[in-house]
Amino acid sequence: MVERKDYSTIFTTLDEGIFTIHLNRPDKLNAFTRDMMNEMIAAFDVSDADDRVRVVIVTGEGRGFCAGADLERGKGDGAKVFTTGDFIKKGPDGKNDYSAEELRDGGGRVTLRIFDSLKPVIGAINGPAVGIGATMQLPMDVRMVSTKARVGFVFPKRGIVPEACSSWFLPRVVGISRAVEWVTTGRIFDAEEAIATGFARSVHEPDDLLPAARALAREMSENTSPVAVALARNMMWKMLGEPHPMMAHRVDSRGIASRGMSADVKEGVQSFLEKRAPNFPDKVSTDMPDYFPFWETPEYR
Repeated sequence: MVERKDYSTIFTTLDEGIFTIHLNRPDKLNAFTRDMMNEMIAAFDVSDADDRVRVVIVTGEGRGFCAGADLERGKGDGAKVFTTGDFIKKGPDGKNDYSAEELRDGGGRVTLRIFDSLKPVIGAINGPAVGIGATMQLPMDVRMVSTKARVGFVFPKRGIVPEACSSWFLPRVVGISRAVEWVTTGRIFDAEEAIATGFARSVHEPDDLLPAARALAREMSENTSPVAVALARNMMWKMLGEPHPMMAHRVDSRGIASRGMSADVKEGVQSFLEKRAPNFPDKVSTDMPDYFPFWETPEYR
């Protein structure tokens, strides 16, 4: 039975361990708002806390994925769309102080939350995806696109810089040269270019996109340990910023040692020997190792 929860700008469904976040402002091509930011963060909190959830899919309702920030509130004064200037104060040196918590970019709050997800995340990009619609995809583990998808990092065309931590994510996804090209031109590119550059895994006809994403989600979740998947996902993402493989060696060693004593490993080995599907008992909500989150522990360094 499919479980559905409705918010004001999104809704979520849970079906057979697959938690789908549907951006739900189809009349606005799912344009991004502060409410959508808060609701997406809340949805990822739900997915992390629910042990029934094995994989998250993010997609859009209607013909668009996300048309970027909702520019309607900028009528008459375009700066109102992006400004948080009311929170900028002057420092002792007379220069602007940009340190206020309220100045944090909303898109970045979403991408950082996706980055920290304990469950794998698949983007099913069903249509136009520009601005935050493009950058929110970057911390997703896999991007699958419809033939109708159009993606653009259009920030210079709006007079602003890329947001949502994309200056960190985008070069890691497609390389520095392609990242700079896309951002400095603001060009809208199609599914073919998304595939050719490694931005997306696969392209599908519109009606086939979600079934294909769900098939991959099942492949990720069947016969795998939820705790091992949560650890592995975070290990790989967090290692992208480390300067030396010794950091990975330290975390790998802790993972092998701690998981080696776990009920999951006992079940994984026994099921292999008995030639049957495993039934892993450990849960993400209760059985993550005591060194997690490893990047916050001083001894990891």
